[in-house]
Amino acid sequence: MRFRLTPRETSFYELFATAADNVLSGSKLLMELLGADPATRVEIADRMRAAEHAGDDATHAIFHQLNSTFVTPFDREDIYRLAARLDDIMDFMEEAVDLVVLYEIDELPKGVEQQIEVLGRAAELTAEAMPNLRSMRNLNEYWIEVNRLENQADQIHRKLLAHLFNGTYEAIEVMKLKQIVDVLEEAADAFESVANTVETIVVKES
Repeated sequence: MRFRLTPRETSFYELFATAADNVLSGSKLLMELLGADPATRVEIADRMRAAEHAGDDATHAIFHQLNSTFVTPFDREDIYRLAARLDDIMDFMEEAVDLVVLYEIDELPKGVEQQIEVLGRAAELTAEAMPNLRSMRNLNEYWIEVNRLENQADQIHRKLLAHLFNGTYEAIEVMKLKQIVDVLEEAADAFESVANTVETIVVKES
């Protein structure tokens, strides 16, 4: 750890933990969507929208703190990048739920539940990791596992695309479902970006 003579603003740690906890809440709403009938999905989408707004609030709080703090616990650009990537995850998850409702999808294709399970596990790991930024310890396994999960998500996504294009679905249904599974894949990519940013921070601070 590099030695500093100037005190650093430490509230960033709590703000990142709050943002990650909100991401975990969003992943649980995604899982809830899987077992919901179409009639109850609108209510789940409303709760996901509220969670996305809470994520925006957390991101804005970090940016406000960044703009009003002279000495930060680690590089300013990394603080900005980490906050933005956490916000991206919430945006993608909210978009996926919204699309399911807007497109009035009766049944999601087999394999989407695997995508959502991967996102749920990545969210758990991310929420567990954020408090460790304070000490910069016990984070190595976090980014390794999230990268592994993202590779798993890639494989699931490719299988889903192959299934969608095998002739089972009408063309318009393929377009709708592909947009949903693509957005879920973007959420997995965003989790990896968060993990990579954390790795960058730890390497710089070591």
